[in-house]
Amino acid sequence: YPSPGEINFKVRDPKLSICKVRKHFESDACFIDETDGISMEFENWRFNLRVSNTEPLVRLNLETKGNKDLVNDCVKIISVLLKSG
Repeated sequence: YPSPGEINFKVRDPKLSICKVRKHFESDACFIDETDGISMEFENWRFNLRVSNTEPLVRLNLETKGNKDLVNDCVKIISVLLKSG
């Protein structure tokens, strides 16, 4: 399962930024869980996005089913969505 490791983002409004990511992906998600931030699963990948409890950051954890290119593509999309928030 290729993964970029945990990636931290400084954003102006963490809740709004996470909401933008959810809205972008929710129609394609096979599973959504809001236990710890937002976790979304798809056919070939999944991610968790949450606000840090100790720092002003949003933390992204993501992995795919054997597709390194998909990792990069998904990180780019999520990064743009978070930074636009």
